[in-house]
Amino acid sequence: MKRLRENLFLKYRDVVEASQRIARQKGNPEFAIGLSRLADIENKGTVPSIYRLYSLGTIYGMDFNAVLAIFGVNVSQMPADSMGLGFPRTRAARFDPAGATVVESPFDLEGSFDLKSTTYVSRHIHRWGKLPVLLLQSLDLRKQRYAFIGTEDWSMHPLIRPGSFVQVDEAKRQIKREQQLHEHEKPIYFLEYRTGFRCGWCTVRDGWLIVQSHPASGVPPEIYKYPSEVDVLGQVVGVAMRLDPEKRRRTGS
Repeated sequence: MKRLRENLFLKYRDVVEASQRIARQKGNPEFAIGLSRLADIENKGTVPSIYRLYSLGTIYGMDFNAVLAIFGVNVSQMPADSMGLGFPRTRAARFDPAGATVVESPFDLEGSFDLKSTTYVSRHIHRWGKLPVLLLQSLDLRKQRYAFIGTEDWSMHPLIRPGSFVQVDEAKRQIKREQQLHEHEKPIYFLEYRTGFRCGWCTVRDGWLIVQSHPASGVPPEIYKYPSEVDVLGQVVGVAMRLDPEKRRRTGS
């Protein structure tokens, strides 16, 4: 804070008087910063009140979020931190996108990207750009892997609809032993075979990998020699998909 003031060639008295003018305009003395308090903020690490933070940001021509960041408060992390609290009841998120900072996200995909086919997105990323999407800050886009489910891939519908975006944990490549689990609890694996990619429930038996589609999809199971004909890239641990009835209406076979 001291460096900011000195870079603007402001003296203590200049900041104090400016804060008093702000306090008068606001009709609230809390916006005023006393001389001794300003010295404590700069030299002793005293944390100012939100009113004085506002005055300091105004005087120094800084965005309020930038002033908070000086004191270790990163407002852009609020959505991610909120998502990590794990409250049991569903609630609305009311974070303002206008105040969002940018996050890294796939910006350009090299080569052809066929939306009709399921694709391993992480292999197509050519460069990374910046998107002002608050909730994406909870994703580790550098370390995790992602895939796009083709618009004509109905194999795991309705659990994973065509056009969905899935997160793949490459650390979970070992096929778990078959258990009697509810369909929402069965692990779904992301696979690569000679002609493309797909998701499915998997079972390994006598050197064969059986890939089971969702029964409601009408897609028959597939069998591959394992591991020579198919590679398990990881387990699907997250999914983002549209719920718009018009968009999910099946027009294929």
